[in-house]
Amino acid sequence: MTRGRHFLQIPGPSPVPERVLRAMDMPVIDHRGPEFAKLGREVLDGCKAVFQTSGPVIIYPSSGTGAWESAIVNTLSSGDKVLMSETGHFATLWHQMAVRWGIKPEFLPGDWRRGVDPDAIHARLAEDKAREIKAVMVVHNETSTGVTSRIAEIRKAIDKAGHPALLLVDTISSLGSADYRHEEWGVDVTVSCSQKGLMLPPGLGFTAVSEKALAASKTNNLPRSYWDWHEMLKPNAGGFFPYTPATNLLYGLREAINMLLEEGLENLFARHNRLAAATRAAVNAWGLEILCQDPREYSPVLTAVVMPDGHGADNFRKVVLENYNMSLGAGLTKLAGRVFRIGHLGECNELTLLGAISGVEMGFELCGVPHKKGGVDAAMRSLTGNGEAAQPAARAVA
Repeated sequence: MTRGRHFLQIPGPSPVPERVLRAMDMPVIDHRGPEFAKLGREVLDGCKAVFQTSGPVIIYPSSGTGAWESAIVNTLSSGDKVLMSETGHFATLWHQMAVRWGIKPEFLPGDWRRGVDPDAIHARLAEDKAREIKAVMVVHNETSTGVTSRIAEIRKAIDKAGHPALLLVDTISSLGSADYRHEEWGVDVTVSCSQKGLMLPPGLGFTAVSEKALAASKTNNLPRSYWDWHEMLKPNAGGFFPYTPATNLLYGLREAINMLLEEGLENLFARHNRLAAATRAAVNAWGLEILCQDPREYSPVLTAVVMPDGHGADNFRKVVLENYNMSLGAGLTKLAGRVFRIGHLGECNELTLLGAISGVEMGFELCGVPHKKGGVDAAMRSLTGNGEAAQPAARAVA
């Protein structure tokens, strides 16, 4: 029997705040009536502020995977070449989806410890004299690894090459937690979802689109019906949707947007960076290794921790759950059993994080995981302004 609140410290779905839960506790209304039109306009306009764009943001009743698909089928044609980068599990899944749609991705290899290399993007596009590559498709925050790619630098790399390729970016785990600027950074399609930084239950997918992307959607040849941007945009102009929307999730979305904007995006991003730094300080104090190897790419959303040799991450997570009622993120595919992930996104604050760090340190004791003591103290020092601990030496994780 477990007691007390459950610590959901996975990198999404994230805990849903009480304000959002109460906002969703409403009767279903007529999705063709004036009350719904007001709600629809409010959330569609509010999403623009969160994505930092003046262009349209399309909301689907879907997962983030649906948003991925909408980006592909509205901009590309069968046989199109695209450039992608192997940054982790979710970049690999998007690559697989593109292949299933008859797209021909070139997948730049990666070690799952670094983000997209802007120089490699520039070099490949500069080689593409025939301009056969139609899009660059990258993941902003790779949820499986805790690595955040530098989107603004990737945009500069595309421009430096003078290449017309579209830029498609997955912000499924970063939107609302990590600094992201759809319009300023020149992104053509940004995809996201509801259950991470937006602090909602799963069920909403989003695509923010540029004028260039909308133009591409008028000439590409992939079939779509449910995902068709133009079928969505026509009724969206009045606050409506072409089919039944997820009404109560939209109530929650309105409240979540209000919460994000009340805090202020700059304060929001600073809070996530502060919590992430404290988490890394704890990991370094334990003498363990952070999976991400480039400090410029440390994720503000989650931290992936490499387990010492001979100690399985899944058993450790099981012990922590059974003894301390806390869920930690699993290692995925190539990283299965070798890392665990600490989520510090959404409604997480300093005391929540310190509870999570305490649970991890107690779990190490129960499991006999070799570590140095003092991770909680290091996190507290970081949160009170005394800085991060020094970085440990990295070892290979093949």
